[in-house]
Amino acid sequence: MHLTTTSSLLKELQCSQCGKTYSALTRQTLSPCCQMPLLTRYNLEAGFPKEALLTRSKTLWRYEEVLPVLEPENQVSLGEGFTPLLTLGRLGAQYEVGKLTLKDEGLNPTGSFKARGLSLAISKAKEIGERACIIPTAGNAGVAMAAYCARGGLEAVVVMPRHTPDAFKEECIGYNARLILIDGLINDCAAKVKELNQDNAYFDVSTLKEPYRIEGKKTMGYEIAEQLNWQLPDVIMYPTGGGTGLIGIWKAFHEMKALGWLPDDLPLPRMVAVQAQNCSPVVDTYTGKQANSKNYLGRPTLANGLAVPQPIGEPLMLDVLRESGGTALAISEEAMLAGVSELARQEGIFAAPEGGAIWAATKQLMRQGWIKPHDHVLLLNTGSGQKYLDNIKGRW
Repeated sequence: MHLTTTSSLLKELQCSQCGKTYSALTRQTLSPCCQMPLLTRYNLEAGFPKEALLTRSKTLWRYEEVLPVLEPENQVSLGEGFTPLLTLGRLGAQYEVGKLTLKDEGLNPTGSFKARGLSLAISKAKEIGERACIIPTAGNAGVAMAAYCARGGLEAVVVMPRHTPDAFKEECIGYNARLILIDGLINDCAAKVKELNQDNAYFDVSTLKEPYRIEGKKTMGYEIAEQLNWQLPDVIMYPTGGGTGLIGIWKAFHEMKALGWLPDDLPLPRMVAVQAQNCSPVVDTYTGKQANSKNYLGRPTLANGLAVPQPIGEPLMLDVLRESGGTALAISEEAMLAGVSELARQEGIFAAPEGGAIWAATKQLMRQGWIKPHDHVLLLNTGSGQKYLDNIKGRW
């Protein structure tokens, strides 16, 4: 049967450390050369007129030229993407910030930005003939993988910390995933995944251990530019666990410059990585407290998605922070709860604790003068607070 081909400009995969290239048509995990994340590259010189967007559906698949799925039949979608960009007028006026906006990723299918990455990962897994996928997760990514595997007809195995709120566990079970609970954090779950997948029967969609979740996450960058009429904010506040979105958004900005969608001389936003004080490996490396996070030991946090003690993408995250003139800081559990409360009461947005953390971090950087009164600051709330009720009930 002849399959229709998308207009994808997919070219190859490239090792993020040494630049060696690999095929995007077969299963790929970490680069064979350096055991580092592979990045997807496109024939951007072939062009992709942004005027084409005017007639397209309001999902992330509107950017299919710069996404890696070649056949539309393999697009596993639940309508993810094109989440609203909301102006925070009351908080902006109260704290005297030039412009304050929030991109609410909690309105994605499955309630978080993980829908973007897992839609792409499962679509590509389907395209290359995979039948079963496995993931270690702090919560939201496992739920998203389970949903997209159900949608695409693939088997799903989710390995999750036992202390994860019940809402995440029940949703995975509802999608017919095999759920395995582990004592510890996501790195302990990753060790269990490695043990379960010794024969490589499952396609491992761990953060940055396959090339395509980042491609879904980068669409946040495309949307931010499009929603701001091809301008960009001065600062982007990003809650950082595995860091796929931080890296992906930065990748998107450079792709848009190569496509001619953004002027070469347009300043790019200062990217801020926000972590929890209970688990702040990237902050500790960025501030010189450690050489890297390979031996970092974290603790659980109310913001489950920030509990990633040894992120494999740390070198890429540090590159983004340094290239953008950004920074990294860690927020206490009390401050992130206060942030959730203030966003809810002042703006009607029930953010995940990760979203509370970025608002707390924004106020801290304003007090320090790092964020200037004229800056346009964009907060990226990664999920809905509803799933975290076990963590926050009675505490705010």
